[in-house]
Amino acid sequence: MKNITKEFPGVKALDGVTLDLFAGEFHALVGENGAGKSTLMKVLSGVYPAGTYGGEIVVEGTPRKFKNIRDAEDAGIAIIFQELSLVKELTVGENIFLGREPSRFGVINWTELYQRAGKLLQDLNLPINPKTPVGNLGIGSQQLVEIAKALSQNAKILVLDEPTAALTESEVETLFDILRRLKSRGVGMIYISHKLGEVFTMSDRITVLRDGKTVGTNDAKNLTIGQVIAQMVGREVGDIFPKSAHEFGEAALEIKNLTAFEAETDKKLVDNISFAVRRGEVLGIAGLMGAGRSELLMSIFGAHLGKSSGEIFVEGKRVSINSPSEAIENGIGFVTEDRKRFGLILEQTILDNMTLAGLKQISGAFLIHRTRESVAAKQSMADLRVKANSPLTVAGTLSGGNQQKVVLGKWLLTKPKVLFLDEPTRGIDVGAKQEIYANINALAKQGLAIVMVSSELPEIIGLSDRVLVLHEGKLTGEFSKQEVTPEKVMAAATGNV
Repeated sequence: MKNITKEFPGVKALDGVTLDLFAGEFHALVGENGAGKSTLMKVLSGVYPAGTYGGEIVVEGTPRKFKNIRDAEDAGIAIIFQELSLVKELTVGENIFLGREPSRFGVINWTELYQRAGKLLQDLNLPINPKTPVGNLGIGSQQLVEIAKALSQNAKILVLDEPTAALTESEVETLFDILRRLKSRGVGMIYISHKLGEVFTMSDRITVLRDGKTVGTNDAKNLTIGQVIAQMVGREVGDIFPKSAHEFGEAALEIKNLTAFEAETDKKLVDNISFAVRRGEVLGIAGLMGAGRSELLMSIFGAHLGKSSGEIFVEGKRVSINSPSEAIENGIGFVTEDRKRFGLILEQTILDNMTLAGLKQISGAFLIHRTRESVAAKQSMADLRVKANSPLTVAGTLSGGNQQKVVLGKWLLTKPKVLFLDEPTRGIDVGAKQEIYANINALAKQGLAIVMVSSELPEIIGLSDRVLVLHEGKLTGEFSKQEVTPEKVMAAATGNV
């Protein structure tokens, strides 16, 4: 890709970006959210057709102009987006060959389809039945099916956009084993990730983008994580986590003997958990995927679909919470794990999103007061340093970090006593993470009680005043800031206590 330039109304997303890839190379593409990584890959994969951008794409020595995704696929380019594009109602085999089913005289040859899909899965050492509905698979297996689908197109160039964002450690290792085998076969891979540890584990070369421009391309062995971060954000990054002592007040939220069950099977997801969080305290909740962390928060917030029991006290008063609206009325806010699905209405403006949960407090009980809404949204944007032209900017056009700030702003406008944060920095870059960390620290200083779930151990340890650890729905560890270590957390998270 030579001197690629791409403009949107009022924004130059790519400014003369150059990127090359060799056969059998693992090439990482990193940068802050909004740096232009995904836009560049959409140019390469035909999402943005020739004529809508400047510059040149050369594949195996031949200049190419792709009119659409199918053109790029025919040239051997396949892209796996962060949001998977599988049809969950169809089988694995049907998804792999969707739109390219083997047929004769318009009739699909199902025997051939499943035989070819089975061979493809076998070649990748994936123990998946091609006749299994995709919706029955876990997210990790679905990600691997996406790779099988890409390889069914005889891809020579494979682009992976944040492929491990929702995977467990064992699923990540399975994915990396497959990618190593593909590399040995001569498949060139472009890998986009905010997880720099993974980047350095796998990469031959690393290209850094910043503000739509190429900062540089270097061999991974000649770089350090600190150097890459400095290139990404344009400055040296010292301690990522703010150092600040918080003053604790009385208990803002107390939970006694909370138990929650899965809706369909009555399986126990949260098992008799009790804890309290004080005003001005950041309480971290750690554990492996499936430990019951999110289910715990959802149950307290009245959003869990299964049965639950236990007692909830807010500022010493026992309350009954059976729905999110009752949780909001009792002073609890919830920044959910999936901001695009549960945190934002992407087609609506920043203003509409920010004031959605706190309309009663901002406008009153009966009439919407647009002036008050606008003032509140502008102030929140300024406080949280949301990068956008105005409150009327559509939320779906923002980078991941700025979207997360809008979600945070939405809940702060409800004036909560307790704020739940579920994976607050998932899918956002290191610069935006630091800003979110600073916001969390400032809110705790103001006396807000914060309960934070995170899969990133450094985040849990670096931000929390106290850490609870869950394993298979049970509380297996509790550590103060002074005594917590990664080894202690992992021991409790795996049940080895």
